[in-house]
Amino acid sequence: MGRRERWRDGRGRLIVGGGSGDAAAVTVPLEIAASYRARTKGLLGRDAIDGAMLLSPASGVHTFGMRMPIDVAYLDSRSTVIAVRTMRPGRLGLPRPRARHVLEARAGAMAGWGLVAGVRVEVEAVVGGAA
Repeated sequence: MGRRERWRDGRGRLIVGGGSGDAAAVTVPLEIAASYRARTKGLLGRDAIDGAMLLSPASGVHTFGMRMPIDVAYLDSRSTVIAVRTMRPGRLGLPRPRARHVLEARAGAMAGWGLVAGVRVEVEAVVGGAA
């Protein structure tokens, strides 16, 4: 995910780690929500997600109307994780001023991927197909 990258709604892959000194990279199926409508809907009304959802641009989220707890990772303009939080339904997450993108996944998933503050991620959008 480069600086000033413009994403379109769709699918892709999230690549966690794999840089110098890191453990092997983890690849995760990704849904991209880049339009206002898709970002507003996010994971509302869903019982599960396979992989993660990228909200871009975004600096904060809420879980009002959600059916499940989620992990939330805030990313800066260089796709480096600023913070990771687990949020239960019915919560308001404070916006992170440096955040440019937000990743959402089922609660507990991000720890299993090694997604923690300081890790840089990469997004590969899939054009015309599923990830």
